[in-house]
Amino acid sequence: MSAHGEHLRHAGRLWRWTGGANNGTWHFLTIDGAAGEALSGTAIMCKLEGTARGFGSLKVKARIGGTEFATSVFPSKSDGGWLLPVKAAVRKAEGIGEGDYFEVSLTF
Repeated sequence: MSAHGEHLRHAGRLWRWTGGANNGTWHFLTIDGAAGEALSGTAIMCKLEGTARGFGSLKVKARIGGTEFATSVFPSKSDGGWLLPVKAAVRKAEGIGEGDYFEVSLTF
């Protein structure tokens, strides 16, 4: 965890991406708008402090409903937002699937 200790909430739709070397399927929530700008600000601070991670990712703690999990968010080249991967165990625990609208809380 970074020393920044920021919290944000963001709501959006779960979407699916298929591809990569083994044609895997990933589910993401795009974090944009004010929440995305907050993440970008933290990423810039990490670069300045020399603590930036691979792919420009940021380590976060995410909470969806009653499920909390540690993951990383990745900058989205296409829309300037951030991508939060939502793994199968979380989707199953919270009963969410592709196209569902939900809220996430992030600590970073």
